[in-house]
Amino acid sequence: MKRSILKQSLKQLWGIIVLEYKYHDRLPDIKNYQSINQYSLPFEGKWTVVNGGVTEKLSHSWEIPTQRYAYDFVILDENGKSFCGEETEPSSFYCYGKDILAPADGVVAEIGTGNPDSQITEERTVSCDAEDIRGNYILIEHTGQEYSLLAHLQPDSILVTEGQRVQRGEKIARCGNSGNTTEPHLHFHIQQGKSFYNSPGLPVQFRDIVVAKARNYENFDDRSLDEELEKYFPPYICVGHAVENSGISGGE
Repeated sequence: MKRSILKQSLKQLWGIIVLEYKYHDRLPDIKNYQSINQYSLPFEGKWTVVNGGVTEKLSHSWEIPTQRYAYDFVILDENGKSFCGEETEPSSFYCYGKDILAPADGVVAEIGTGNPDSQITEERTVSCDAEDIRGNYILIEHTGQEYSLLAHLQPDSILVTEGQRVQRGEKIARCGNSGNTTEPHLHFHIQQGKSFYNSPGLPVQFRDIVVAKARNYENFDDRSLDEELEKYFPPYICVGHAVENSGISGGE
Protein backbone atom coordinates (compact mmCIF):
# COMPACT_ATOMS: atom_id res chain seq x y z
CA MET A 1 0.00 0.00 0.00
CA LYS A 2 1.26 3.49 -0.87
CA ARG A 3 2.29 5.54 2.14
CA SER A 4 -0.18 8.27 1.17
CA ILE A 5 -3.06 5.76 1.01
CA LEU A 6 -2.08 4.27 4.37
CA LYS A 7 -2.04 7.77 5.84
CA GLN A 8 -5.52 8.45 4.45
CA SER A 9 -6.80 5.17 5.86
CA LEU A 10 -5.50 6.09 9.31
CA LYS A 11 -7.12 9.54 9.01
CA GLN A 12 -10.42 7.87 8.13
CA LEU A 13 -10.12 5.59 11.14
CA TRP A 14 -9.41 8.54 13.41
CA GLY A 15 -12.36 10.39 11.87
CA ILE A 16 -14.68 7.49 12.70
CA ILE A 17 -13.53 7.63 16.34
CA VAL A 18 -13.98 11.41 16.50
CA LEU A 19 -17.49 11.30 15.01
CA GLU A 20 -18.63 8.45 17.23
CA TYR A 21 -17.38 10.35 20.29
CA LYS A 22 -18.88 13.67 19.17
CA TYR A 23 -22.28 12.44 17.99
CA HIS A 24 -22.77 9.11 19.80
CA ASP A 25 -26.15 7.93 18.43
CA ARG A 26 -27.06 11.35 17.03
CA LEU A 27 -25.40 11.23 13.64
CA PRO A 28 -27.54 12.78 10.89
CA ASP A 29 -30.16 10.45 9.43
CA ILE A 30 -33.47 10.70 7.58
CA LYS A 31 -35.37 11.09 10.87
CA ASN A 32 -33.42 13.99 12.33
CA TYR A 33 -31.92 15.78 9.31
CA GLN A 34 -33.46 17.33 6.23
CA SER A 35 -30.93 18.74 3.79
CA ILE A 36 -30.95 22.52 3.50
CA ASN A 37 -30.45 22.25 -0.24
CA GLN A 38 -32.24 20.01 -2.70
CA TYR A 39 -29.86 18.54 -5.21
CA SER A 40 -29.99 17.65 -8.87
CA LEU A 41 -28.23 14.54 -10.11
CA PRO A 42 -24.67 15.49 -11.11
CA PHE A 43 -24.86 14.16 -14.69
CA GLU A 44 -26.88 14.14 -17.89
CA GLY A 45 -29.00 11.22 -19.05
CA LYS A 46 -29.95 8.01 -17.26
CA TRP A 47 -27.48 6.46 -14.79
CA THR A 48 -27.90 3.66 -12.25
CA VAL A 49 -27.22 3.65 -8.51
CA VAL A 50 -24.91 0.68 -7.85
CA ASN A 51 -24.04 1.59 -4.26
CA GLY A 52 -25.88 3.74 -1.77
CA GLY A 53 -29.06 4.33 0.18
CA VAL A 54 -30.33 5.74 3.46
CA THR A 55 -30.38 2.56 5.58
CA GLU A 56 -27.67 0.31 6.94
CA LYS A 57 -28.67 -2.44 4.49
CA LEU A 58 -28.45 -0.20 1.45
CA SER A 59 -25.63 2.12 2.53
CA HIS A 60 -22.49 2.73 0.50
CA SER A 61 -20.38 2.55 3.70
CA TRP A 62 -22.50 2.60 6.85
CA GLU A 63 -19.51 1.97 9.11
CA ILE A 64 -17.76 5.09 7.74
CA PRO A 65 -19.98 8.00 8.93
CA THR A 66 -18.49 10.44 6.43
CA GLN A 67 -19.64 8.24 3.52
CA ARG A 68 -22.74 6.73 5.09
CA TYR A 69 -25.05 8.35 2.53
CA ALA A 70 -22.70 8.27 -0.47
CA TYR A 71 -23.69 7.02 -3.91
CA ASP A 72 -21.82 5.31 -6.73
CA PHE A 73 -23.32 5.84 -10.19
CA VAL A 74 -22.64 4.07 -13.49
CA ILE A 75 -24.42 3.80 -16.84
CA LEU A 76 -25.91 0.38 -17.61
CA ASP A 77 -27.31 -0.87 -20.89
CA GLU A 78 -30.58 -2.79 -21.36
CA ASN A 79 -28.80 -6.01 -20.41
CA GLY A 80 -27.42 -4.63 -17.14
CA LYS A 81 -23.86 -4.31 -18.42
CA SER A 82 -21.66 -1.29 -17.75
CA PHE A 83 -19.32 -1.66 -20.71
CA CYS A 84 -18.97 -2.79 -24.30
CA GLY A 85 -15.62 -3.97 -25.65
CA GLU A 86 -12.38 -4.63 -23.79
CA GLU A 87 -13.34 -4.49 -20.13
CA THR A 88 -9.89 -3.57 -18.88
CA GLU A 89 -9.98 -0.32 -20.89
CA PRO A 90 -11.68 2.67 -19.22
CA SER A 91 -13.04 3.92 -22.55
CA SER A 92 -15.10 0.71 -22.91
CA PHE A 93 -17.35 1.80 -20.04
CA TYR A 94 -20.46 3.77 -20.90
CA CYS A 95 -19.99 6.37 -18.16
CA TYR A 96 -16.32 7.05 -18.82
CA GLY A 97 -15.71 10.56 -20.10
CA LYS A 98 -19.32 11.67 -19.58
CA ASP A 99 -19.90 15.20 -18.31
CA ILE A 100 -20.20 15.71 -14.56
CA LEU A 101 -22.40 18.61 -13.41
CA ALA A 102 -22.63 20.78 -10.32
CA PRO A 103 -25.52 19.35 -8.25
CA ALA A 104 -26.49 22.75 -6.80
CA ASP A 105 -25.28 26.34 -6.74
CA GLY A 106 -22.14 26.84 -4.69
CA VAL A 107 -18.45 27.70 -4.51
CA VAL A 108 -15.62 25.29 -5.29
CA ALA A 109 -13.96 24.71 -1.93
CA GLU A 110 -11.28 22.22 -2.93
CA ILE A 111 -10.05 20.22 -5.91
CA GLY A 112 -7.70 17.27 -6.25
CA THR A 113 -5.83 16.72 -9.51
CA GLY A 114 -2.86 14.91 -10.98
CA ASN A 115 -4.07 11.37 -10.35
CA PRO A 116 -4.10 8.71 -13.11
CA ASP A 117 -6.91 6.30 -13.87
CA SER A 118 -6.57 3.09 -11.89
CA GLN A 119 -6.16 -0.36 -13.41
CA ILE A 120 -9.32 -2.31 -14.24
CA THR A 121 -9.31 -6.10 -13.94
CA GLU A 122 -11.80 -8.64 -15.24
CA GLU A 123 -12.29 -9.74 -11.62
CA ARG A 124 -13.07 -6.14 -10.60
CA THR A 125 -10.33 -6.12 -7.99
CA VAL A 126 -10.21 -2.83 -6.09
CA SER A 127 -7.11 -0.87 -7.06
CA CYS A 128 -5.75 2.60 -6.50
CA ASP A 129 -2.96 4.00 -8.66
CA ALA A 130 -3.50 7.49 -7.23
CA GLU A 131 -2.04 9.35 -4.25
CA ASP A 132 -5.58 9.94 -2.98
CA ILE A 133 -8.39 7.39 -2.65
CA ARG A 134 -10.75 10.01 -4.10
CA GLY A 135 -8.59 10.23 -7.19
CA ASN A 136 -9.30 13.50 -8.96
CA TYR A 137 -12.16 15.22 -7.16
CA ILE A 138 -14.14 18.41 -6.65
CA LEU A 139 -15.59 19.61 -3.34
CA ILE A 140 -18.32 22.28 -3.57
CA GLU A 141 -19.61 24.35 -0.65
CA HIS A 142 -23.37 24.95 -0.69
CA THR A 143 -25.73 26.86 1.57
CA GLY A 144 -25.70 25.90 5.26
CA GLN A 145 -22.32 24.17 5.52
CA GLU A 146 -23.36 21.38 3.16
CA TYR A 147 -20.55 20.25 0.86
CA SER A 148 -20.82 17.94 -2.13
CA LEU A 149 -17.97 15.65 -3.12
CA LEU A 150 -17.62 14.36 -6.69
CA ALA A 151 -14.80 11.84 -6.99
CA HIS A 152 -12.93 9.45 -9.33
CA LEU A 153 -12.88 12.06 -12.10
CA GLN A 154 -11.05 11.65 -15.41
CA PRO A 155 -7.46 12.92 -15.44
CA ASP A 156 -7.10 16.48 -16.75
CA SER A 157 -10.87 16.92 -17.03
CA ILE A 158 -11.62 19.34 -14.20
CA LEU A 159 -12.97 22.63 -15.58
CA VAL A 160 -13.18 24.69 -12.38
CA THR A 161 -10.79 26.24 -9.88
CA GLU A 162 -10.91 26.71 -6.12
CA GLY A 163 -12.98 29.74 -5.16
CA GLN A 164 -14.99 29.66 -8.39
CA ARG A 165 -18.77 30.01 -8.11
CA VAL A 166 -20.72 27.36 -9.98
CA GLN A 167 -24.39 26.97 -10.84
CA ARG A 168 -26.62 23.93 -10.70
CA GLY A 169 -26.19 21.93 -13.91
CA GLU A 170 -22.88 23.56 -14.91
CA LYS A 171 -20.32 21.20 -16.46
CA ILE A 172 -17.39 20.88 -14.06
CA ALA A 173 -15.49 17.71 -15.08
CA ARG A 174 -15.80 14.27 -16.70
CA CYS A 175 -16.35 10.84 -15.18
CA GLY A 176 -13.21 8.74 -14.80
CA ASN A 177 -11.61 5.87 -12.93
CA SER A 178 -9.05 7.60 -10.72
CA GLY A 179 -8.54 6.71 -7.08
CA ASN A 180 -9.82 3.66 -5.19
CA THR A 181 -12.10 1.98 -7.75
CA THR A 182 -13.11 -1.28 -9.39
CA GLU A 183 -14.33 0.32 -12.63
CA PRO A 184 -15.26 3.80 -13.95
CA HIS A 185 -18.02 5.42 -11.92
CA LEU A 186 -18.96 8.63 -10.15
CA HIS A 187 -18.77 8.78 -6.36
CA PHE A 188 -21.08 11.47 -4.95
CA HIS A 189 -21.94 12.42 -1.41
CA ILE A 190 -22.95 15.35 0.77
CA GLN A 191 -21.08 16.06 4.01
CA GLN A 192 -21.61 18.50 6.85
CA GLY A 193 -18.31 20.35 6.73
CA LYS A 194 -15.20 20.59 4.59
CA SER A 195 -13.12 17.74 6.00
CA PHE A 196 -13.23 14.43 4.14
CA TYR A 197 -12.25 12.63 7.32
CA ASN A 198 -14.47 13.96 10.10
CA SER A 199 -17.50 15.61 8.46
CA PRO A 200 -20.63 13.48 8.91
CA GLY A 201 -22.33 12.34 5.74
CA LEU A 202 -25.83 13.65 5.07
CA PRO A 203 -28.86 12.00 3.47
CA VAL A 204 -29.35 13.61 0.06
CA GLN A 205 -32.72 14.97 -1.06
CA PHE A 206 -33.01 15.26 -4.84
CA ARG A 207 -35.38 17.47 -6.79
CA ASP A 208 -36.88 17.16 -10.29
CA ILE A 209 -35.67 13.63 -10.98
CA VAL A 210 -37.19 10.55 -12.61
CA VAL A 211 -36.67 7.23 -10.82
CA ALA A 212 -37.37 3.68 -11.99
CA LYS A 213 -36.17 0.15 -11.34
CA ALA A 214 -33.04 -0.49 -13.40
CA ARG A 215 -33.70 -3.08 -16.11
CA ASN A 216 -31.87 -6.39 -15.70
CA TYR A 217 -29.98 -4.98 -12.74
CA GLU A 218 -29.52 -8.48 -11.37
CA ASN A 219 -27.00 -9.09 -14.18
CA PHE A 220 -24.79 -6.43 -12.62
CA ASP A 221 -25.57 -7.05 -8.94
CA ASP A 222 -27.20 -10.21 -7.62
CA ARG A 223 -28.39 -8.70 -4.34
CA SER A 224 -32.17 -9.04 -3.85
CA LEU A 225 -33.36 -5.44 -3.64
CA ASP A 226 -36.85 -5.35 -5.16
CA GLU A 227 -38.60 -4.85 -1.80
CA GLU A 228 -36.44 -1.82 -1.02
CA LEU A 229 -36.80 0.19 -4.21
CA GLU A 230 -40.08 1.95 -3.42
CA LYS A 231 -39.67 2.48 0.32
CA TYR A 232 -37.71 5.73 0.37
CA PHE A 233 -38.38 7.57 -2.89
CA PRO A 234 -39.29 10.39 -2.89
CA PRO A 235 -36.99 12.06 -1.95
CA TYR A 236 -34.29 9.41 -1.45
CA ILE A 237 -32.82 7.06 -4.03
CA CYS A 238 -31.05 3.75 -3.51
CA VAL A 239 -29.04 0.99 -5.14
CA GLY A 240 -30.93 -0.55 -8.07
CA HIS A 241 -32.62 2.69 -9.12
CA ALA A 242 -32.20 4.06 -12.64
CA VAL A 243 -32.24 7.85 -12.26
CA GLU A 244 -32.17 10.96 -14.42
CA ASN A 245 -32.95 14.64 -14.11
CA SER A 246 -36.31 15.79 -15.37
CA GLY A 247 -35.02 19.34 -15.72
CA ILE A 248 -32.27 21.56 -14.35
CA SER A 249 -32.54 25.24 -13.56
CA GLY A 250 -30.11 27.47 -11.74
CA GLY A 251 -30.58 28.93 -8.29
CA GLU A 252 -31.34 27.52 -4.90
